[in-house]
Amino acid sequence: MSAQGSPYASGPSRRGDHAHKGANSLRRTSDRFECWFRRVLMVVLVLGLPAAAVSAGLTAYEASMGTVRAQAAERHQVTARLTAGVQSDEGWAKRPAQVRWTDTHGVVRTGAALVKPGTPKGATVRVWVTREETVTSPPTSTLNATSSGWMVGAMAAFGVAAGSCAAWAGMRLIVDRRRYAQWDAEWDLVEPQWSARFRR
Repeated sequence: MSAQGSPYASGPSRRGDHAHKGANSLRRTSDRFECWFRRVLMVVLVLGLPAAAVSAGLTAYEASMGTVRAQAAERHQVTARLTAGVQSDEGWAKRPAQVRWTDTHGVVRTGAALVKPGTPKGATVRVWVTREETVTSPPTSTLNATSSGWMVGAMAAFGVAAGSCAAWAGMRLIVDRRRYAQWDAEWDLVEPQWSARFRR
C-alpha cells in the first residue's frame, strides 16, 4: 500500500489536533462551574479570611481602646472609709457597703462600693468614682481591648470559613440536582434505543 493511500500517511492523529490542551469532552458545564467556584472559594479563604479577621479585630480593638481612653479620662480613684463593717462569711465575693470620702472641693460624699467580706468599720478602701463623684466600676483596661480584638477577629475568621463551607455545600446541592435531572432526561432518550437492542 502506498504512503498516499495509507490512513497513517501523515502520521497518527494527535489529540491536540482536535481539542485544546486540557480539554475534556466528558466535562459538563456543571463540572466547569464547580471547578471555577472551588477556585473562587480558595481565593476567598486564602485572601479574604485573614483580611476579614485582621480588619474586624483592629476595628474592635480601636473601638475598645476608645472606651478605655474615655473611661480613664472620666474616672479616678479616691480613698474612702467604711461607715459600717462587712460581715465575714465563707464566701470570697465582695459585698456592697456604705463608704464615705471627701472630694477635691472638700465636699463629703457617700456611696455604696463593693468591699471584701470581713473588712471592719473605718477601714480605708480605694474606690473608683466619676467626675460627678458617683461610685462606679474600674475603667476598662488595655488587656480587655486586646482580648476583644482577638475574639472579634477569630469570630470573623470563623464566619468567613463557615460561610465558604455553606456556599460550597449549597452549590454542590444545586449542581447535583441539576446533574441528576440531566441524567434522567438523557436516560429517557437513550433507554428506548438501549432496550431495543435486546428485543431484536
